[in-house]
Amino acid sequence: MKLSILGGAAALLLVLPGAALAEDLTFTLTNNSSYAVKSLFTSPADVETWEEDVFADKYLPAGNFVDVTIGDGREQCVYDMKFMLEDDSEFIEPAVDLCELGEYTLSDAT
Repeated sequence: MKLSILGGAAALLLVLPGAALAEDLTFTLTNNSSYAVKSLFTSPADVETWEEDVFADKYLPAGNFVDVTIGDGREQCVYDMKFMLEDDSEFIEPAVDLCELGEYTLSDAT
């Protein structure tokens, strides 16, 4: 059974006052790796710094998926993503067009 450990989009929403819902970006994140994801940082591909941890104090166990909402108020599709895994390793995936894909799968081969 797939669990939405993070409690839905509300737990993942990076809320900025006045952000229009039409500008929120939602995608499905599937963790097919061997490790839980303890942090997920995103940033528009044209920005040099990471935004806040999308997961806050939650995590995504191996073999599970969750819908992630980036509600930063930007009209942006291409994001860099940085995953921090439970073994403290990190994986960075640059320039992912989340609007086109609608989903992202993290795997050991990624």
